[in-house]
Amino acid sequence: MATYLVCFVLLFSFVNSLKYDPTWESLDARPLPGWYDDAKLGIFIHWGVFSVPAFSSEWFWWQWKGQPMPAVLDYMQKNYRPDFTYADFAAMFTTEFFVPEEWAEMFQDSGAKYIVLTSKHHEGYTNWPSKYSFNWNSNSTGPNRDLVGELAAAVRAKTQMKFGLYHSLFEWFNPRYLDDKDSGFKKQDFVRTKTMPELYELVNAYKPEVIWSDGDWEAADAYWNSTNFLAWLYNESPVKDTVVTNDRWGSGCSCKHGGFYTCSDRYNPGKLQKHKWENAMTIDKFSWGYRRNARLEDYLTIEDLLKQFISTVSCGGNMLMNVGPTKYGKISPIYEERLRQMGQWLRVNGDGIYATRPWVHQNDTVVKNVWYTMKKGATETDVYAILLEWPDSNLVKLGAPITSKDTTVSMLGYPDKVTWTAGAGGKGINIQIPPLSVETMPCEWAWTFKMTGLQN
Repeated sequence: MATYLVCFVLLFSFVNSLKYDPTWESLDARPLPGWYDDAKLGIFIHWGVFSVPAFSSEWFWWQWKGQPMPAVLDYMQKNYRPDFTYADFAAMFTTEFFVPEEWAEMFQDSGAKYIVLTSKHHEGYTNWPSKYSFNWNSNSTGPNRDLVGELAAAVRAKTQMKFGLYHSLFEWFNPRYLDDKDSGFKKQDFVRTKTMPELYELVNAYKPEVIWSDGDWEAADAYWNSTNFLAWLYNESPVKDTVVTNDRWGSGCSCKHGGFYTCSDRYNPGKLQKHKWENAMTIDKFSWGYRRNARLEDYLTIEDLLKQFISTVSCGGNMLMNVGPTKYGKISPIYEERLRQMGQWLRVNGDGIYATRPWVHQNDTVVKNVWYTMKKGATETDVYAILLEWPDSNLVKLGAPITSKDTTVSMLGYPDKVTWTAGAGGKGINIQIPPLSVETMPCEWAWTFKMTGLQN
């Protein structure tokens, strides 16, 4: 026992003494902290000054002044005085109904294991009192609150979730950034005095365990000084042992460098990937920010969300599910319903989701809309078949599993064992679901069967 303890201590010391150089070769060799792969579900929160017009999308300012869209121009002409500026919206970002403990409870109830709040979007407005953003921040203009700090405190006090932050590297109309851009990114004044100091400030002040970078694509990582920041983050920061990062650190980095890969918005390849990845997606099909003019059909149903989520997990990914709060700090009922429906489903079926890994098959070889996950225990492997559609005659005919004399089958949320027979020629399995009433049905959508003692 003493020898084992000494070896463990030495191994722990070795892992924690590793130092990463500011090169992609070194940084990409860092193992992803295990909590992230086990978590499976996170909540994305897009909130900022763009939540005030709440029209078109969170790119409203760009769609008005950068590459104007007729609908946005018409909206502004009909509803605001001619000399109105985007900065004037900030005073209307009031957040008077924002109760961070309510958000924390709601996100926890969704079954999510981490959240990612927008600390700063491309508009440059910071949701914390950044000393690098003068009066364009939530403490100086608008709500007069530290929105990042309040939510971080509530999440840590009221839940077991990890707290993370989104941060945009670039800002559409920041004069320093535009000057750097005009120099062909030979200058780095914006990086040196604005965006990188913000990142260090965020990490030291709020200790986020997810850094979700964005707004990187116009310049290479050398301009952003990304590798130096990541080396500090992994070597010296207060979250060096637990933090995870994404792949948006400069043009050409996406799907190639970083902790987990996002590749593109709403990325869901539908097949197993070699590297850990995340499907960052939105409940609103057309916007990450809140839209006042959204229609009911613009929101994904719980069936839509579960299809995305289950296929993502089966193929080795996490899903980061986005909500857009209002300017006054409420999460609208349609978002809340989807969050709580997801939690309702996970309370029954979470054993087939959390801490699972991809199986040898991701979807079934015979039946459509069946996805697999698995867990390896000390003595046996559990395989989970998740059905998106209820089978005809209560009979599930699966082609991928190969049974043995020791095979057992159960339905998550149902107390008794389920009967089964081997498929034709010993290939596949036929699962007979017992008659279920409304009261005994484990859940309303997507049903999970746990199989042990398989040969594959």
